[in-house]
Amino acid sequence: MKILLLSLCLAATVGATAQSVDVSAYAPPKQSAVLATTFVDWNSLVPSPTSAGQIRHVFDNPTVAMDKLEVHITTLNPGAESHPVHRHSWEEMLLVKDGDFEVSMNGRKQHAGPGAMIFFAANDPHNARNVGNKPATYYVINFVTDLSHSASAKSAAEQAVPGKLASSVLDCGNLPTTPTPSGSRVVCVNSPTLTFLALESHITTLNVGQQTAANIIDSNDEIVVIKSGQVEVTVNGIVSRMNEGSLLYWAPNDKRTLRNIGSTPTSYQVIRVTSAKSPKPIAN
Repeated sequence: MKILLLSLCLAATVGATAQSVDVSAYAPPKQSAVLATTFVDWNSLVPSPTSAGQIRHVFDNPTVAMDKLEVHITTLNPGAESHPVHRHSWEEMLLVKDGDFEVSMNGRKQHAGPGAMIFFAANDPHNARNVGNKPATYYVINFVTDLSHSASAKSAAEQAVPGKLASSVLDCGNLPTTPTPSGSRVVCVNSPTLTFLALESHITTLNVGQQTAANIIDSNDEIVVIKSGQVEVTVNGIVSRMNEGSLLYWAPNDKRTLRNIGSTPTSYQVIRVTSAKSPKPIAN
């Protein structure tokens, strides 16, 4: 499957850099309860001020298959950066909601605009800076698997393990679109990583009045972000209406159906992670 990468971060660029950045230690989840399927409306998220802009906290829990799932939403003021360049053993994803960012990976800088998906591989030095003239926002998603705790201290780029996804900016808006009976689908990435058996992300568009297959079952942990429109989501018989900017966590093997209830096409992005602890699929 062809993936459009704006840049690949190569091992040759990181030898000295990886030794000169902060190393973030793992912190256990702030909430001890195993996370169940949860709907989060954008308007329910209260922003807290930071020195660089704002933050909206969403999740910091273990899941059935993950040691930790931490999700927050960062808004950076013009010229502000997320944090000094740092690295950590777990792998991280950003989804750019709006604005323009300069992303540093292994000492190399590249642009990420609205709709981009950014992947930071294990122990690769990284940060992001708002290079636009207005506040800019991105979702931060940290899935921590058991492999994160035994990851090599070397950066992913230095290890350069064949077949494992490198730190990348994925320009999802310029990838091939495949028509479907209910709309369309774009596959952003589908690859193993150093700490995931598989990382898969796609964007589904549902035309007006259309829905997915009923009661879809998936055995993975998934985060879903509503990119546009209005969608009705039914999980295990519980119905919620979700608008642009909202997000949800789907627990493994919960039954789910999505339906476009708006007057325009609706699109949503799924980030699906498989680990060695992901439960076996159950029959629909």
